[in-house]
Amino acid sequence: MKILVDKYDKKAIPGLPVDRFEGRIVVIQSEGEARRAVDYLLRFPRVGIDTETRPNFKPGPMHPVALLQVSTPDKCFLFRLNQIGLPDCIVRLFTDEGTQKIGLSLQDDWSQLRKRKDFQPVNYVELQDYVKPIGIIDMSLQKLYANFFGKKISKNQRLSNWEADVLSEAQKVYAATDAWACLRLYAEITELLSTRNYELKRTITDADTVS
Repeated sequence: MKILVDKYDKKAIPGLPVDRFEGRIVVIQSEGEARRAVDYLLRFPRVGIDTETRPNFKPGPMHPVALLQVSTPDKCFLFRLNQIGLPDCIVRLFTDEGTQKIGLSLQDDWSQLRKRKDFQPVNYVELQDYVKPIGIIDMSLQKLYANFFGKKISKNQRLSNWEADVLSEAQKVYAATDAWACLRLYAEITELLSTRNYELKRTITDADTVS
């Protein structure tokens, strides 16, 4: 029986063991590489996705999406959109009906990606909606992962420069972990929704929601 809470205490996260993607990471820096990567990814029934954008520390418009991460259970592709743009082959992945795309805050990702090229994504799962039947309220990726797996996803690289000429190993692992974590959460939520083998502990009372 898995014990879950509706609202995870973020103060508990620093003390958790760190989890990270341990599979192969492939950096994509040309349209040809992107086509081959998409051909490979479309063999899978589902993939995890996420994006990274260079942070803007001054008032002004956001930078375009710099990196697209797409992960299978053991291999993650990092598409450097700041170098290759959004080629048609990547749009083909987003619009493919056979391969399900799993992510968190996907509407934000789609909105920012569409600024590079317009498309209409199909066959995707928003984890924040998918987890709602369980009764969980806190829905950041880090809190969901801690809640379901008792482990921490590091966020140390979140505000790093995603348009750097060369991504550091820490950046690559961070980016791959976020996409892979979405895929892993989907599998776990699906299993629990099917088996009902979980107990949800309420940390928020009705009075809390009113105040």
